[in-house]
Amino acid sequence: MPETNYQPPNEAPPGPIRPVLKGQKALVTGASKGLGQAMAIGFAQAGADVLVNYHTDEEGARQTAKAIEACGRKAEVFQADVASEDDVSAMFHRMTDAFGRIDICAPNSGIQLNARVDEMTLAQWQRVIDVNLTGMFLCAREAIRAFKKQGIDRSVSYAMGKLIFMSSVHDIIPWEGHANYAAAKGGIMLLMKSLAQEVAHLRIRVNALSPGAIRTPMNVEKLTSPEVFERVLLKLIPAKRIGEPEDVARAAVWLASDESDYVNGVTIYIDGGMTLYPGFIGAG
Repeated sequence: MPETNYQPPNEAPPGPIRPVLKGQKALVTGASKGLGQAMAIGFAQAGADVLVNYHTDEEGARQTAKAIEACGRKAEVFQADVASEDDVSAMFHRMTDAFGRIDICAPNSGIQLNARVDEMTLAQWQRVIDVNLTGMFLCAREAIRAFKKQGIDRSVSYAMGKLIFMSSVHDIIPWEGHANYAAAKGGIMLLMKSLAQEVAHLRIRVNALSPGAIRTPMNVEKLTSPEVFERVLLKLIPAKRIGEPEDVARAAVWLASDESDYVNGVTIYIDGGMTLYPGFIGAG
């Protein structure tokens, strides 16, 4: 079997997402592919209208919007660089113009520019920090401003608003050759916790998702080699399967719903147990 054609089977659990977000309005950044696309569609399946943000992949964003509309929900496509303060401000204005309010903000955009530290340029370091961490701050700031302005509508949700940051298992697992990425993800953890502490009294809930090895375009090279899949990745995953975008989308829908109303300042690891120190399996 050629290594470039190897595809591990899809093992995501089947079943429909319940309409627990009926009438809500969501904004998802980086929603043209991967986890952002899965979350945007998952929110729509649960009953929400969605603003689909993209940076360069307009066609992917349009495909996400079509999937949202196929769920009977409204979609708005908007191009913005989340590292730009002006772009983020314009995106939130479009959200208000299109939907009248915002109930869920899922800052998801993330990039990798990998290099060993002695070979990493300042530009590589800065761009990853700008998108993966500063972009989270800019979106969170605008979302919290919007939540406070609109107040609570109990006919929509018990919360004033929900912020769901996209992080990674590398917020706690070091990763050689990816210092900029890991530093940004580690920063998201305390950004999330600090904001959760700051706005909990307003009934604004702030949480994070930290996926492990998920079958996304960013990870596809790692998942198309049987050697990497069987000898490396599965040694790091006690569950012995690769995650699917739908695994993350289901968790995002739950965090956005009133079913998780007493959950605040929490990081949920969607990693098949990757953060459980699997190297110690059998070492006792």
